[in-house]
Amino acid sequence: MEQFHSIRVGGKQITAIDWEMTPDLTFGTFESWGGRERVRNNNERLFYFFVDGWEETPKLCLMERGVKHAKVVAEIAAPVEMLARCVAASGKVARFEQSFAINGEIHDWLVANVLDKGENSFVRPIDERIESEDMGAPLPSRNALVAAEATSLPSDAAFIQEAELPGLIRAYGFFEAEHNPEGFFAKQLAAGADEQTVFDLRTGLMWQRGGLDIASHRVISRRIEELNAAGLAGCHDWRLPTMEEALSLLEPAVNGKGLHLHPSFSKEQPFIFVAAQRKPGGYWFVDFKQGRAFWASGTIPGGFARLVRAA
Repeated sequence: MEQFHSIRVGGKQITAIDWEMTPDLTFGTFESWGGRERVRNNNERLFYFFVDGWEETPKLCLMERGVKHAKVVAEIAAPVEMLARCVAASGKVARFEQSFAINGEIHDWLVANVLDKGENSFVRPIDERIESEDMGAPLPSRNALVAAEATSLPSDAAFIQEAELPGLIRAYGFFEAEHNPEGFFAKQLAAGADEQTVFDLRTGLMWQRGGLDIASHRVISRRIEELNAAGLAGCHDWRLPTMEEALSLLEPAVNGKGLHLHPSFSKEQPFIFVAAQRKPGGYWFVDFKQGRAFWASGTIPGGFARLVRAA
């Protein structure tokens, strides 16, 4: 492993660059109980470069990583054509796997142009100021709304086969970009008792406005237990939504934050676990960025969560 290169980010000199670390390896190294032989203690931090391919134009980023800690500390102004070649060479990947390991060309460019005594103007530190997210116009109170006819959605965890998904979506008229792009499920959203929650009077559900950060299904389950023990928003019965409940949040139009979602919900959970598994294996997700349901492994890289409960 190369250990002699350094990079200055703002006023900090970083030397713990791990050239062998990749986005695929981070879960086993920092999140799971196994695979931690590289990590000497929970306070240790290492840094690695990766290509962020989530947007139309790929970006080269520097990640700070530790146990239960992940933070992009800088973007590197690398040639876009070089980054695009790296992404193209990675081949076809799942739509939720858009973080790529750097290749030899990017490594050599960094060494020649950026690291050690290279040109620091390529390094753009990520502003650490907390950005206030636009949550849209204030929602009305529950008492200000005349409740429409209620729709009861399944609330129990389930196994769903791929062939069953289109019928499930159309049964409730949900919008889903692939299987029912003309669908629309009208909600009646109302403000919760605090800024953490939103009510849907049509389904009788209380939702988190935000949610849980990306993690494996096992870690997400443990976090839900911890939140219920602590009493999130004064409640102790939070859970993952079912497929039907999560699909009820999808909006046909993309909001100003780039999601098929009402703006009163946070943008920080672009795709979420649902309480559904697939046989012979895999977990189901609802993707608010793409406006669709999909299945994948629940371990690497995992998923986000937006919790729900009966109001």
